[in-house]
Parts: sequence; structure tokens; C-alpha cells
Amino acid sequence: MSTPDDTIRFSVSLPRPLLDELDRRVVSKGYASRSELVRDLIRERLVEETWERGDAEVAGVLTIVYDHHQRELTQHILDIQHRQFVHVVATTHVHLDHHNCLETIIIRGQPAEIERISLEIGGLKGVRFSDLTRASRLGH
Repeated sequence: MSTPDDTIRFSVSLPRPLLDELDRRVVSKGYASRSELVRDLIRERLVEETWERGDAEVAGVLTIVYDHHQRELTQHILDIQHRQFVHVVATTHVHLDHHNCLETIIIRGQPAEIERISLEIGGLKGVRFSDLTRASRLGH
């Protein structure tokens, strides 16, 4: 009987150009082996599928850069966080310079809810950059 920690070896056949590209990525991204890269690619796809299904609680990190001199922007960002049906786990706030702040907002909830808050905050006047990093629980 196998346990979740068991590592199973299997072989995969790839055309030479695809294997060459895999090897280039192993080197350029600093992976120790092909296996490490393939494991990460599989995990990324599993996270994407969890978000696409939309039926499980997931997590996301919304990273924004905004002009903190923009009138009432900070209050709008806070208001959106408080009225959404998502759970804001934590936020960080860093002053980049006199005008710009960087903030990360760690959020748990349903994918559609997290996407909605990301779009709403990212679309506010004065938000100069917005990017959502998607994550989910993986048992792999």
C-alpha cells in the first residue's frame, strides 16, 4: 500500500524539441532536475483547474501599487475589502516613495469572489498596478 509521501517513478516519451525546451527551462529557472520542473508544472495546472472549477475555497494574493495621494482611494480599497464575501487574511503596506504605496492583500474564498475583489480594486482610479496570484490547497 502506498502513502502520500511515496515517490513513484515513471517514464515519459517526448519529442526531442520538447525535451530540449524542458531542459532549457530546468537550467534557466534553476531547477535541480527535470522531475522538479515537471512536478511544479503539474502543481500549477492543478491550481488552475481548482480555480476554473470554482467549487472549492482557494487563496489569492492581490498585489497593488497605488498613488496614496489619490483622494479617498485608501478608503475605497478598505471599503471593498470589508463588504466582499471573502475573507481577508492579512495585508501588508509598504511606502515605495513619496507618491506610491505597495500593498498585498491575502484573501481566502471562492474563486469568483476573489476575482471580483481583484477586479474591483484593480479598477479604482489611482491604482497603477494590480496582479492576482492564485493558490489552492494541494495534497501533492
